[in-house]
Amino acid sequence: MILQPVTDIAEICARHELKNVVLSPGSRCAPLTIAFARHPEMQVKTVSDERAAAFIGLGMAQISGKASVLVCTSGTASYNYAPAVAEAFYQQIPLLVFTADRPQEWIDQLDGQTIRQTNIYGQHIKKSFNFPPDLQHKDAIWHANRMVSEAINLAHAFPAGPVHINIPLREPFYPNPDEVFSYSKDLKIIRETENDFTLSDKQAANLTEGLKQFRKVLVVPGQQMPDKELEQAISTFCAGNDTVLVSDIISNCFPEKAITHHDVFLTAKNPATEQLQPDLVITFGKSVISKNLKLFLRKSHGLQHWHIQPAGEVADTFQALTTIIRCQPISFFSQVKIENGTENSEKPFSALWQKQNARAEVFLQQFFLNKPFNEFSAYWYAMLALPENSLLHVANSMAVRYANLLGLPANRNITVIANRGTSGIDGCTSTTVGNALESGKITTLFTGDLAFFYDRNGLWHNYLPGNLRIIIFNNQGGGIFRLIDGPANQPELDEFFETRQLLQAENTAKDFGMRYFKCETEEELAQILPQFYENTGAAILEIMTNNLQNAAFFKEFKNSFETN
Repeated sequence: MILQPVTDIAEICARHELKNVVLSPGSRCAPLTIAFARHPEMQVKTVSDERAAAFIGLGMAQISGKASVLVCTSGTASYNYAPAVAEAFYQQIPLLVFTADRPQEWIDQLDGQTIRQTNIYGQHIKKSFNFPPDLQHKDAIWHANRMVSEAINLAHAFPAGPVHINIPLREPFYPNPDEVFSYSKDLKIIRETENDFTLSDKQAANLTEGLKQFRKVLVVPGQQMPDKELEQAISTFCAGNDTVLVSDIISNCFPEKAITHHDVFLTAKNPATEQLQPDLVITFGKSVISKNLKLFLRKSHGLQHWHIQPAGEVADTFQALTTIIRCQPISFFSQVKIENGTENSEKPFSALWQKQNARAEVFLQQFFLNKPFNEFSAYWYAMLALPENSLLHVANSMAVRYANLLGLPANRNITVIANRGTSGIDGCTSTTVGNALESGKITTLFTGDLAFFYDRNGLWHNYLPGNLRIIIFNNQGGGIFRLIDGPANQPELDEFFETRQLLQAENTAKDFGMRYFKCETEEELAQILPQFYENTGAAILEIMTNNLQNAAFFKEFKNSFETN
């Protein structure tokens, strides 16, 4: 076959143990579509909307840790991948992006579905390749095969991320009926060995010695997937000394004494925060949600910041970065010991943090009792109803902030996922669909109405998983703009910031064959939640609230803790 090297892309991906492929239909990408669709080891799905397709692929890769393969036709189809590519780049999720293209000589010649696709994702891609346009010569075939292996290896190399291969294709795109279709057996496969990124004994000893100068140490994990071995190592590291673990909800790191309500008590009006300031903060992972934590650490006097990261650029999130430690977090917390003389003491620094965390826990348990039903209280009850061993995807805007304030119910083994690479609302539903497809677990999306309706096409395909649950907190607009400083006091609030909308999701649920529930009171919510989870089949629960009451209640929440 003339396009044998294109057909063999699917075989190379299979030999690298990639399995998830999300195609978007088109003619120029037909050779790729046929190659993946006919491969027995590939799990191929077709999603017409390229933006939704890319986020679904992202969601599957978040769970599997292996690159999802994306395939689309030429033209603006490739641009529709851009939001998910950027999210994958900053969230460090592997994606392998194939875009079909016209040969170079036909670019800018007024031919259809033709744009400048070379390096189309700019600086938000680990690397962009251009496939050889003419594949008859043996060197071109060698080049093509080598390129695919290189792209796959690069997508998974730390820090993981998206890699793009642009494939110029000439007609004919479809094999003849009498043509024998097969994958080559003698393909060149290049594999890359993994690096453990461990500390040497000398490095561990030097870091242990360096820790002796610090009496008040915080450990702050950023966004990551659950890692029980790492969690145990951190717990042991902190337990023997006056060291505090502060965990956002997206850190998925919650040993017994983790501080999880810091977003509640680290307020400017809480006088106790002065005593909570550390000498050293040790971080790893990706982004941190809590604005209160970030502001608190940025204002901590004389703070030193050690960040653990095997490779890649390091962010100075707290404006205090002093040391970059090149190893895996498990290596650091297993090999480095704190010897600061506090092993047998009463651990006063930890005690201060535990006291504030306990105070916030009691406050939360009591605050929502006997209060008028509103958005924040609906989040409280929805969090308590999450099933054991399930996934929670929190959409951006207020959903992720509410969830971080409340924290997870204890001992449920719930994994929390959020698109906090770029923190956009544009792919939350699609990503959750990908999470559900790959995990097989009950997967719940907490989302606002704008984020949900923005990404409805994430449901527009033939693969809607029965384990998907979507809870829409519908306040008929972008309610966050009533809750943050600035826009709430502007005359343009309603139309230009909050963007009032009147849609509800019942027709969307009917369109996609999903069960639909709606509630407007606490009593209705309590009745609906059990059947929402217990019965089979994908479902939407829409919780209607009043935006003015939501804003007033959230203000009361903040003021109540500060005066408590």
